[in-house]
Amino acid sequence: MAGLPMSRGNAHLTQRPTTTAPFAQHLLAQGATIAGKTQTSEYGVATYCEPIGFPAVDNPLWPGRTPGGSSGGAAALVAGGHVRVAHASDRGGSIRVPAACCGIYGLKPAGRGGIQGLVAADLDDLAFVLDRSPRRRRLRIGVLTAPVNAETPVADAMIAAVEEAASLLSRTHEVIPVPVPYTPERFAPFRDLFAWYTRDLPVESSLGLWLKEHGLRMSLSDHAAAEAAGEETAGLVRASWDVDVVLSPVLSEDPPAIGHFAAMAPEDDFDAQTRWTPWATVFNMTGTAAMTVPWPVAGRQPVGLHLGAVGGDEADLLAAAADLRGDVVDRPGSGLTREEPPARR
Repeated sequence: MAGLPMSRGNAHLTQRPTTTAPFAQHLLAQGATIAGKTQTSEYGVATYCEPIGFPAVDNPLWPGRTPGGSSGGAAALVAGGHVRVAHASDRGGSIRVPAACCGIYGLKPAGRGGIQGLVAADLDDLAFVLDRSPRRRRLRIGVLTAPVNAETPVADAMIAAVEEAASLLSRTHEVIPVPVPYTPERFAPFRDLFAWYTRDLPVESSLGLWLKEHGLRMSLSDHAAAEAAGEETAGLVRASWDVDVVLSPVLSEDPPAIGHFAAMAPEDDFDAQTRWTPWATVFNMTGTAAMTVPWPVAGRQPVGLHLGAVGGDEADLLAAAADLRGDVVDRPGSGLTREEPPARR
């Protein structure tokens, strides 16, 4: 946004752009009011939100725990009721992870690189601002609770939420199990591409410096090989999953305490984040749309469900999310009632 400070997650790097980015221009053209800027992890390289020189962002849903990252400030602001919708970006789960941590919706549109999207408390608001409508058709939905990018236990609450959601989706859609499409070793090229992204950035965090050092050791041929390997992995996903959408958890366990990841050595930090979010980056590699849907669970905070497009697109994800929202409301004992969303201004 022209005139607003832009720190990119580091207080020492504050800039004031003289132009407004196209995505922000699109929001303004739709009549949006830009209330301000939110915090992110430094250059968006972490799935937690502890920017350099700023206070760590707290989680309104889980006080004292991380709101996720990199777009943790956006998710926290929405979850706290301060705004209805917030801009976020996603290079490796940075929209969907904070949305899951904070119990809200988040959608990464199709595309590769730092994709611009949104987080929102209400599904209708999300669809309205993205200018997308649900496509009503019978979907073929794959279900996966086993982790993809790392070998790690998955909390019982996450598995139970996915299984319950899958059962309810089977009322109107074809729901089938799908296999893990590749071994965790195939995630390594994604780390290489992330490292390449940081090589020219003035990073200061230990994680950012570790990634940058790795990126600076890479040659052009190393980068090309990583891109080719990523394309091959995306092909394995498409070959393994003959479905429109895949349903999985977003997180392998609940959000940890603020400072949990940052206290680790950088390589351990990166690996721990991968184990915590072992599904999201699949859809950064394929370049297809993906989203988080909050799933209410009795006696605890919501669980983030992940919907990732394979043969489908944003319209299919929104339709499946709408079906889940309706099913949750109708579920006996959910404690939820149907209410019209607030009128849009």
